[in-house]
Amino acid sequence: MNTYEFMRTLVFYDLPIKTNKDKKIYRRFRRILIKNGYTMIQYSVYSKILNNRDAAKNHIKFIKKNAPNKGNIRVMMITEKQYANIKVIVGGKSFIENKLTIEPFVLF
Repeated sequence: MNTYEFMRTLVFYDLPIKTNKDKKIYRRFRRILIKNGYTMIQYSVYSKILNNRDAAKNHIKFIKKNAPNKGNIRVMMITEKQYANIKVIVGGKSFIENKLTIEPFVLF
């Protein structure tokens, strides 16, 4: 695998929202993702394009560092080529999802 291959980091999470404190923690985690360039694919599923595997590994460390103590958070690192092969069964890709591809990063 090319170490300079674009990677996609996917973050899946379910966090408790029973109390006001839980809701505050949920909103904080979501804001951290958005502030750091993650885009919502579906509710509680966020994605970010990264330049290479090392950058993706660093973002996984970042997620671990900022993860709440309660709930369920999963992170997956895949190549941009693998991500491009996702099949949407019901619904469709959002406007943002269609715009955020590797193409804006291609330099001539």
